[in-house]
Amino acid sequence: MIPTDWIFGLIGGLMIGGAAALYLLVSGRILGASGILGGLVDGSGRDTMIERCVFIAGLIAAPVLYGLTVGFPATNLTSNPVILVIAGLFVGIGTRMANGCTSGHGVCGISRFSVRGIVATLCYLGAGFVAMWVFRHMLGVI
Repeated sequence: MIPTDWIFGLIGGLMIGGAAALYLLVSGRILGASGILGGLVDGSGRDTMIERCVFIAGLIAAPVLYGLTVGFPATNLTSNPVILVIAGLFVGIGTRMANGCTSGHGVCGISRFSVRGIVATLCYLGAGFVAMWVFRHMLGVI
């Protein structure tokens, strides 16, 4: 039997890239999930509030619908809510400090040959590598 994990990754990548291209074509703006959500939170995106809410609703609804129809995949997600909250805060703070997230810098920035996007992507991938190494090999918690 042939492993199919790579197929799901390929399909997901094509969907994200296609959504980013369509968003740019239709709205003329770069698709960055943290910027879309951030504009709702801080009020700077009042003029596009409906568009932002529909986007966020889609981000939430798509995996829920997939899970309900196909089945939810097994994960290694912790059941400790404190760790989840701390991790979420770190991600939120990091995306604000970097002025974007993986969708803005990684998908849209690299595809547009943006030096800022490429550097940001290298930084957060490097930080993720270091964090994983420390937590797994030095602290033994992962």
